[in-house]
Amino acid sequence: MMLKRSTPAHTWRFFTAGGFDQVKLENAADLRALSGLDQKLWVALACPTSGLEIDARTLALIDTDKDGRVRAKELMAAVDFACANLKDPDALFAGAAALPLDAINDATPEGKTLLSAARRFLVNIGKPEATTLAAEDLADPARLFAGSAFNGDGVITELSAGSDEKARADIATLIGCVGGVPDRSGTTGINQEKVDAFFVDAEAFVAWHDKARAEAASVLPLNADGTTAAFAAFAAIRHKIDDYFARCRLVAFDPRAAGALNRREEEYLELAAQDLTVTSEEVAGFPLAQVGADRPLPLAGPVNPAHAAALATLRDAAVAPLLGARAQLTEADWAAIVAKLAPYAAWLETKAGAAVESLGEARARELLASGAKARLDDLLGQDRALEAEAASIENMERLVRYNRDLALLCTNFVNFKDFYSGGEPAIFQCGTLYLDQRACRLCLRVEDAAKHAVMAGLAGAYLAYLDCVRKSDDKKMTVVAVFTAGDRDNLMIGRNGVFYDRQGNDWDATITKIIDNPISIRQAFWSPYKKFVRLIEEQVAKRAAEHDAESHKMLADTATTTVNVDRAKAPENKKVDVGTVAALGVAVGAIGTFFTAFIGYGSGVLKLGPLAVAGALLGIICLISLPSVVLAWLKLRTRNIGPILDANGWAVNAKAKMNIPFGATLTSVAKLPPGSKRDNRDPYAEKGFPWKRILIVAVFLISGYKWYRGALDHYLPVSMRASTVFGWSSGEGAAKK
Repeated sequence: MMLKRSTPAHTWRFFTAGGFDQVKLENAADLRALSGLDQKLWVALACPTSGLEIDARTLALIDTDKDGRVRAKELMAAVDFACANLKDPDALFAGAAALPLDAINDATPEGKTLLSAARRFLVNIGKPEATTLAAEDLADPARLFAGSAFNGDGVITELSAGSDEKARADIATLIGCVGGVPDRSGTTGINQEKVDAFFVDAEAFVAWHDKARAEAASVLPLNADGTTAAFAAFAAIRHKIDDYFARCRLVAFDPRAAGALNRREEEYLELAAQDLTVTSEEVAGFPLAQVGADRPLPLAGPVNPAHAAALATLRDAAVAPLLGARAQLTEADWAAIVAKLAPYAAWLETKAGAAVESLGEARARELLASGAKARLDDLLGQDRALEAEAASIENMERLVRYNRDLALLCTNFVNFKDFYSGGEPAIFQCGTLYLDQRACRLCLRVEDAAKHAVMAGLAGAYLAYLDCVRKSDDKKMTVVAVFTAGDRDNLMIGRNGVFYDRQGNDWDATITKIIDNPISIRQAFWSPYKKFVRLIEEQVAKRAAEHDAESHKMLADTATTTVNVDRAKAPENKKVDVGTVAALGVAVGAIGTFFTAFIGYGSGVLKLGPLAVAGALLGIICLISLPSVVLAWLKLRTRNIGPILDANGWAVNAKAKMNIPFGATLTSVAKLPPGSKRDNRDPYAEKGFPWKRILIVAVFLISGYKWYRGALDHYLPVSMRASTVFGWSSGEGAAKK
């Protein structure tokens, strides 16, 4: 039995860039097959939803778990959604800003809902005849549903009641009692939860009142209104009356306590020095009346003026109706009042339906009896009927934005086509920095430069972090620029440049941090010599400063000696430091020996001829520059953008290299335009050392010397030979040679 060989469901095509293979995404078939592509072949597996040159709202819609990152599975889900709801998914590669309504795949239930929703939205925003829908049309949900009675969000407003005045009033009442919730139209309304909560409270409030009526004999001894007034007067002064009778009991226990319990005279003296009112806190803290053993509380007359009004109210609203008219209150009378109002107090403790208390019992009963809940439930049901269609606003926005941005994201996520193609910048490239006669095109936004540099430093690239400011609108941001051409001699912290973002806005840019790595082979070749020159300059400057200080000190000492010449002792003769002289002699001798060995005639390098001299010089140069060049070459060929993107929240899945040829396309150095004419005369140019003249004279002298010695005789005709001109014999010529 022969086994059939299975054929792959999709044939992938790849291209090589950045030192690795990247999959081509050319049509909808490639996008549909992404779920079957081994993720080891993806360039990236995650990217942030902010700081990129692509609509952040699109990325937020793809980021279904709302963790601030788009992952491979979320991107594949977005591709599946877009391909399923478009008649021709190949249109994704066009990146059109507006989605034609006839491009929506209405052959599926979801597509039909999306198309219906799109038409409703266009009507709501005043474009009933439009045939396309753009992301801007869906940006403001309140505008989409403004003026609509029902919008499927489960919230009804007064507009939902239409001409039903009762329902309109009921909605307003409920909002006032239990609060409202925002409707998609931007107005405040109520949902099913609010309706249910209100009527539960209304029923509880009415039942609570019914309980009081059922137990009216004990709970309402003075009918509803009278008992309410009596209890209010009772509660307002109760703690002070309890305090009064407690003090009286203490005086009955020990008469010596009377002075202290009635307050001392000194306390009255302190009050006397102040401006008093009958409601003064100091007075209110005193007892209701003069305390005495078994003394009743007067309800008028000699009572604390701060509480006189409250006692009068208690007398009229509670004491007289419950006990009969009287001018004073004994402790037994007070206990009787407390007992008569205790059931009412207990009933108040069981109060229910506080949310509708402000309406009063009558209005609450009216709402329960009028069928208000049924009316509101019916309106909510009408709104819920549109839930599926209205809820598709996000899906409709998703489809419009995916139609515009999804292919762009894929070609900057699954592969880095835009980055390596040299055409449109990649979505992580935020603009161009102009600084030091260079244009750096690889610039990325950075949130925290210090944190970013820890990871980005592993990229092996020369990085400059810059603070960018636009004073016109007081905006600030930080970017990192990658320098991949030129040299680093004139790049330093504090240097200023101009940064142009992708929208063409210009920003003042200042370098704040540098990660130093090789920029080019040319820079690496000359780097040792430049470092040597800088070292010499630093040492010369240091020695010059030291000698300048010594000179000033010497002048000061001389001036002091001159002024005090008559008192000064004869200076001692300083002996020459023999060791110093010897050291200088050894150094001069060593240098002389080196040059004698190198150029000495008959024994030096020069005897080997011009080519040998050139080779020796080249060897010395290579010996100095080769280590720096090799190290730079190794770093430049392995330089990659992965760590720089990883530091920004990406998960780069490949070594995306920026080798020397590709790096030259990311940073351009200033060049004169083709066909330009240049005047080389610089009136302010410094006078250079006459190397050319000295070289010509040296060549002339060396050649004459060699001719005189006969070294050139075998190259010259007989008449021009030194032996002929000077009449040397062959033996003499040989001796001179």
